[in-house]
Amino acid sequence: MSSTDRPRLAVRSPADLIAAVPYLLGFHPAESVVVVALRGRQIVFAARADLPEPTADPAGPAQHLAGVVHRQRADAATVVGYGPAAQVTPTVDAVRAALTEAGLALLDALRVTDGRWWSYLCTEAGCCPPEGRPYDPGASQVTASAVFAGQVALPDRAALAAQVSPVQGPARLAMRRATDDAERRLVGLVERAPGSDLLGGRSLRAAGVAAVRDALRRQRRGERLDDAEVAWLTLLLTHLPVRDHAWERTDGRERDIALWTDVLRRAEPELIAAPASLLTFAAWRAGQGALAAVALERALAVHPDYSLALLLDDLLRRGVPPSELDGWPAVGLPGVVRRKRSRRAGR
Repeated sequence: MSSTDRPRLAVRSPADLIAAVPYLLGFHPAESVVVVALRGRQIVFAARADLPEPTADPAGPAQHLAGVVHRQRADAATVVGYGPAAQVTPTVDAVRAALTEAGLALLDALRVTDGRWWSYLCTEAGCCPPEGRPYDPGASQVTASAVFAGQVALPDRAALAAQVSPVQGPARLAMRRATDDAERRLVGLVERAPGSDLLGGRSLRAAGVAAVRDALRRQRRGERLDDAEVAWLTLLLTHLPVRDHAWERTDGRERDIALWTDVLRRAEPELIAAPASLLTFAAWRAGQGALAAVALERALAVHPDYSLALLLDDLLRRGVPPSELDGWPAVGLPGVVRRKRSRRAGR
C-alpha cells in the first residue's frame, strides 16, 4: 500500500492509469489486484493485494482493500486486475462490490495482461473490443514524466525485497566479526557501570544516544558507517530506550530511509528487528508503502513478536495515512497515548 505524495502524473485515460500504477507502487505488479483511490481529481493512494488462490473466497481481500481505501478519505476509485480472466474477474467483481458498499464511486474496472487491457464497465466494441486494447507503457507520456521526475518502477516485488535483503559473502563474514567485537565491547561497558546504574541501563542509553547521533550526522554528510559502527549501533538498538530515541528522530526523509536500509542489510539476523522497524516507519512516513511492507516482512520473519513491528504491521494493514502523524513525535502514534511530562516532573 502506498501514498502518492510524489511528483504529479497527468492521467487522462485507462492506458495512462495502467502506465502510472507501477510508479505509484514502486514496482510492476503481477498476479495482483490494485485499487487506485482518488479524492476529487487527484490520485491519493494505491493499494495492492495478491490475487487469491482459485479456490479461495475473494470477498475477504476485497473487503480489506475497500476498508483501507475508505480510510484514505477517498471518494472514488478504479480497480485494476493483473492476470488471466479466470483468476482476475472474480476478484475484481468482489472488490467492485466492496467499494460500492463502502460508498466510493467506481470510475472503472480493468484487467491487464500480455500488453493488453480490458474494461469491465465498457461494452462498446469501438472503444473496448473483445480482444482488448494494446498498450505500450514505454510510449506513454506518463512513463516519460515519471522517469523525468526520478520515480522508479522496479521489475517486480521481488526486486523491491532485494533492496532490503541481507548482504552476503565477505561482507557478511566481516559483519559477523565486527558484531563479535561489539559484543565484547558491550560486556565491558556494562561491567564498568557504577553500582548505582542498575544493569548498566544509564550507560547503555548514553552510549546508544551517542551512536544514533553519530550515525545520523554521518548520514547527513553522505558518509557510510563502517562495519564496527553498524555492529555497535545494532547491538545498542536492542536496548529499548535507545531504539525509542532513534525512533523519535526518524521521519520520512530520504537520509533516514538510506541509513536504516544500510543498517538493516548489514545487521546480523538476530539484531534486525529494530533497524527493520525503523526503516518500515521511515518508508511509511515517506509514503513508500511497498518498501515499508518488505522491510516489515524481514522483521516479522525473524522476530514475529517484536512489539514495534506488530504495531507498524497494524498501521499498514489498516491503511492509516502517514498524514495522521504530522507533527511526530509530539502527536504520538494513532491509538497510542503519549503522556506529557508535567513541569514539576521535568524540574
